[in-house]
Amino acid sequence: MSLWTGVLPAITTAFNADLSVDHGAVRAHVRWLVSRGCTGIIPCGSLGEGATLSLEEKAALMRTVTDAVKAPVIPGIAALSTAEAVRLAKAAEDAGCAGLMVLPPYVYSSDWREMKAHLAAVLRATKLPCLIYNNPVAYRTDFTPPYLAELAAEFDNAAAVKESSTDARRITGIRALLGDRLTLGVGVDDCLVEGVEAGAKFWVAGLVNAFPDESVRLFELAAAGKKDAAFALYRWFLPLLRLDTVTKFVQLIKLVQQEQGWGHERVRPPRLELAGAEREECLRVLREALASRPAL
Repeated sequence: MSLWTGVLPAITTAFNADLSVDHGAVRAHVRWLVSRGCTGIIPCGSLGEGATLSLEEKAALMRTVTDAVKAPVIPGIAALSTAEAVRLAKAAEDAGCAGLMVLPPYVYSSDWREMKAHLAAVLRATKLPCLIYNNPVAYRTDFTPPYLAELAAEFDNAAAVKESSTDARRITGIRALLGDRLTLGVGVDDCLVEGVEAGAKFWVAGLVNAFPDESVRLFELAAAGKKDAAFALYRWFLPLLRLDTVTKFVQLIKLVQQEQGWGHERVRPPRLELAGAEREECLRVLREALASRPAL
């Protein structure tokens, strides 16, 4: 079975009261997600507050997840420096991960020559298949279809793309240029149905952390071409899915998770827990969704 299929949760990272990683909570959470039909697990990503985790914490988190589930584990590989990204890739291989999700570097964003060199260093450092993460909204680096074609031509282990530009036309553009050379996935929750319609084969999902049943069902309906049923579920889910597309998506998703009985809203600074009207609005959206939650 391909790594690049189905619903792949980008998991949140659970923290104890002292903001150390709560490995027990992570272990229980990923086992629950896989039991509900998710096909793999992605720790250490943006939603997992990877930028606030040390290399040692990321390596320990990878080991916790690989030990907890039999499903493929595909950690996010992101760092301030290329050297640290390479060390992370090697740590992931040592931890028994099945693949890597490779991000552009944190903070520094530049031209394709530099960004390609960064990705190339990670791709060379591992034999694992790699998912290239394109998120120009968050990282100010845009891996356009021609750039992806360069990487695909030079590196056999460039295997897939997580497309998070928010533009479903990008999936069509990559397919037009590369055919089936790279497996394509949706990385923005509220672009799922459009992305699958355009040819995406997997979904790196956020709200799945609290709503795995609905997420898996939505993907299955979209992939099966059951448009009316998919849209009916999508229409219900969209107010929640849109929580994944704003600056405080980590806080929002962790709050929803907490209210659904899976985790705590704790985040590491510089993030702070939601407060006031912002928190109440998130809870209102959740209450309205739960009041009309469809039978699956």
